[in-house]
Amino acid sequence: MPAYSAADDALTTKLVTFYEHKKDSSVPSHQATVLLFDPRNGSLKAVLDGSVITAKRTAAVSAIATKLLMPAFTEVLCILGAGVQAYSHYDIFTELFTFKEVRIWNRTKEKAVKFANSVNGPVQVCSSAQEAVTGADVIITVTMATTPILFGDWVKPGAHINAVGASRPDWRELDDELMKNSVLFVDSREAALTESGDVILSGAEIFAELGEVVKGTKPALPEKTTIFKSLGMAVEDTVAAKFVYESWSAGN
Repeated sequence: MPAYSAADDALTTKLVTFYEHKKDSSVPSHQATVLLFDPRNGSLKAVLDGSVITAKRTAAVSAIATKLLMPAFTEVLCILGAGVQAYSHYDIFTELFTFKEVRIWNRTKEKAVKFANSVNGPVQVCSSAQEAVTGADVIITVTMATTPILFGDWVKPGAHINAVGASRPDWRELDDELMKNSVLFVDSREAALTESGDVILSGAEIFAELGEVVKGTKPALPEKTTIFKSLGMAVEDTVAAKFVYESWSAGN
């Protein structure tokens, strides 16, 4: 995943491996390395842990979407999935927002229990996705699902959903009803229409890119039920890698 940001004067390439583990593994499904180059001459400046950067920048973008799109009154956060992205999302969401209740569901309950026991703060482990989702104001899906695990008739009207999993054109996390009856925001129209099974197979109409909301050219519509479909963009790794490198350089 190569990217150059003229605004940040940063040039990177991220190398990613993706393995769909059939059994629960201690090794993450996604592993990555980010190479940071000098844009003036192409020389290599740093090799960074891309797995950490991917986890943190993905959660940060979800947090930006949530800040803009979530309902005015929020009490319950629901996380579906208990992998690396569940931890990074929990950390930033509980740092930036105040929730009275946090719930988690995972296909393998033991991983959800482990999650609840290892994070800082109370988390309710739910026995079903429906139990976790019912009444939730903000929902995060970070699963390896290939068929829908979140259904429109479960979701509270006006809730905000960050859909982070299902990053292939034939994979789903959200059902057609939810996709078609919500206002859909994406990080990249081009990517969503070629990579996201939730978008492609549902035929849902994309309302805006998140960047358009940030810039003020499209409204956020927090009073509606909203979905942010996150696929990740190489430029996010570029900006994050330069930030990490400059922070490290300042300390040395």
